[in-house]
Amino acid sequence: MKSILTPLGPKADKDTVRRHNLSLVLRAVRDEGESGEATRAGVAARVGLTRAAVSSLVEQLMDTGFLTESGKTFSGQAGRPGTALKVARTGPAGLGVEINIDYVSVCVVDLAGTGRVRQTEHLDNRGASAEDVLARAARIAARTLDSAREQELRPVGAALALPGLVSGGSVRQAPNLGWNQVPAQELFADALAALRPGDVVLPVASENEANLAALAELWFGGLGGIRSFLYLTGEIGVGGALVLGGELLRGAHGFAGEIGHVVVDPAGPECRCGSRGCLEQYAGQAALLRAAGVDGAGGGAGVLELERRARVGDARAVAAVGEAGRMLGRVLACAVNLVDPDAVVLGGIYRGLMPWLSPPADEELAGRVVSGLWSRGSGRLRASSVAGDAARGAAALVVRDVLDDPVAYAEPARS
Repeated sequence: MKSILTPLGPKADKDTVRRHNLSLVLRAVRDEGESGEATRAGVAARVGLTRAAVSSLVEQLMDTGFLTESGKTFSGQAGRPGTALKVARTGPAGLGVEINIDYVSVCVVDLAGTGRVRQTEHLDNRGASAEDVLARAARIAARTLDSAREQELRPVGAALALPGLVSGGSVRQAPNLGWNQVPAQELFADALAALRPGDVVLPVASENEANLAALAELWFGGLGGIRSFLYLTGEIGVGGALVLGGELLRGAHGFAGEIGHVVVDPAGPECRCGSRGCLEQYAGQAALLRAAGVDGAGGGAGVLELERRARVGDARAVAAVGEAGRMLGRVLACAVNLVDPDAVVLGGIYRGLMPWLSPPADEELAGRVVSGLWSRGSGRLRASSVAGDAARGAAALVVRDVLDDPVAYAEPARS
């Protein structure tokens, strides 16, 4: 019987190896900078290259605008002080665009992962065509790019965070927007290019908004050593994403995480997806506001009013949030039994409602997770950080590409 061999890729040449090592050094400086100061010696020890090799790579990264020096650093040990290295605050950056049901948010993130520009407009996108919504988003993005240019930032790509089922640059279905088979990536790219004649056309990528919010939580949130978690974002709809071992689980077709359309009660209210009794109909923003007797026409203002009423002990508001928490807990318990994450993170509107939402959800989880490892008050059910939003995750996705291959995004070397 003949053995089946996996075809090997082409042999790495010197240029390929150097590009890889440039990425190693750039990412090492970025990571070291999050916890202290990076030096050539420290980077060499971290990536396993010689000090001379690292110095050569650092010089190239400085010449092409990715790194800067920021004075001397003293280790307290014998020898000459090292020169502190930092990723540049100017130059390549990422543009993230979140399109949601009732708002559009656009941000620019630099190589350090810092959000540098943010513009958000609250718009009811349900009454507009997909073309109009994406054109609005492009106009906001164009203004954001102008602001980034004033800070000497050069976004090298854009990523869209979109609600619903996203695949191949298109939204196959977004029930709350009424979108079906919308080529969102193409429409946005064309609209943005038309607004910026003569400028470099930005490549555009797209991803489900809950997935990108989960990645932002992983990269920028307060999870500590947690690398496996289930993320839920509560907005008009309920989105979900699963991160296992630090990697986003997309599923065979990219549609994993649609927890908002898990059926709680087959005889329940009709959902926009065509089913009945979906979790979204009990724990989504519209359902919560309706149950609490709060006017939902104001979008975010309605959520703030719900929080205010719960805070002063309004019985109807507290009961509405508590019931949503119970429904969330029941569905989450099934997910925890299935994939065994270390934590469940609640974002979006759930963050501000955690004091009233969390206890009933935690109680359901403790009673229904069969491993017995979930106990009330364990901290495994937690609110997302303020840093973990989909627009920032989208922008950071672009930055990750830059960090993986800085040569591809380099400006001409300085003379």
